[in-house]
Amino acid sequence: MNEEQIKYRVQKRIVIISGLILIGKFIAYFVTNSVGVLTDAMESIVNVVAGMISLYCLRWGAKPGDKEHPYGHGKIELISASVEGILISVAGGMIIYEAVKRLVVPAEVEKLDVGIVIVAVSGVINYLMGYFSIRTGRKYGSMALVAGGKHLQSDTYSTIGLVAGLLVLYFTGINWIDSALALVFGSIIIITGISILRNTISGLLDTADDKLLEELAGLLNENRQPEWVDIHNTKVIKSGNCIYMDCDLTVPWYYTVSEGHKAGEKLKNVLKARYNDKIQLTLHLDPCDIFEKPKCDTCIFDSCKYRKAAVVSANKITLSTFTLNESEMDN
Repeated sequence: MNEEQIKYRVQKRIVIISGLILIGKFIAYFVTNSVGVLTDAMESIVNVVAGMISLYCLRWGAKPGDKEHPYGHGKIELISASVEGILISVAGGMIIYEAVKRLVVPAEVEKLDVGIVIVAVSGVINYLMGYFSIRTGRKYGSMALVAGGKHLQSDTYSTIGLVAGLLVLYFTGINWIDSALALVFGSIIIITGISILRNTISGLLDTADDKLLEELAGLLNENRQPEWVDIHNTKVIKSGNCIYMDCDLTVPWYYTVSEGHKAGEKLKNVLKARYNDKIQLTLHLDPCDIFEKPKCDTCIFDSCKYRKAAVVSANKITLSTFTLNESEMDN
């Protein structure tokens, strides 16, 4: 079973279990007439709908690149996560509306003991599903699974507070506590939705991933070859679990095309050894004599016959140098 099939199977199980939890929560709501329990039930609708969207997007995103989509279809996972963020925010707004209405027109809350048990059990199940979804998503680079898992776990955190509040309501009989709980957790749900939207928008806009760039720079430092005079002008975008990397590799100016190609292949092989087929590299070769500031004092290529200065210190690849273009390097 490949990675895409694993992600799809995990999400399918989450949708099925979320559907069962949804049924249980609405049973609890109709038994108790608690707006707090309704909060949980409405969020479960979002869980199921968003889960089904993610399921579709995971299958679509697994398709390989084609003529119309040369970078593959992985970005659809970000669209899925964005839809989930919107749905979460809308659900939070609806919950707050219902809570305010109940404050104005109070309603009797009944059979809280049954509702508390159902909500508590569903919260535990949601947390376990969220943990598994996040772990799988991070392992296989799926933003859809990570976003879905965070949503499920945020549901659990709100459930903990909801159960605590329902227990207070059960023992005190103060009905406005029910609406106050719904206001608090409706607001938390909206914040969660906005957080997911911010992350997915960054992905859709291909915002630079400094953590990934630092990881790549560290990997190349560990496997540095003497003829890699410099690596710069690096750009990375992610599409699903695939990484597309562009960079400039500086090699000795007297290298033949064949020698430059071999140096570039060494760099590609280092990346492939870590990321397998998940990474695709587009490489541009620069001769070391094109820069206004000579690189001899940072070049560790001992076999160079044209060195004009002794090595002062090795040119370590850092996040700042890794992303510089030629004009910035000359300055």
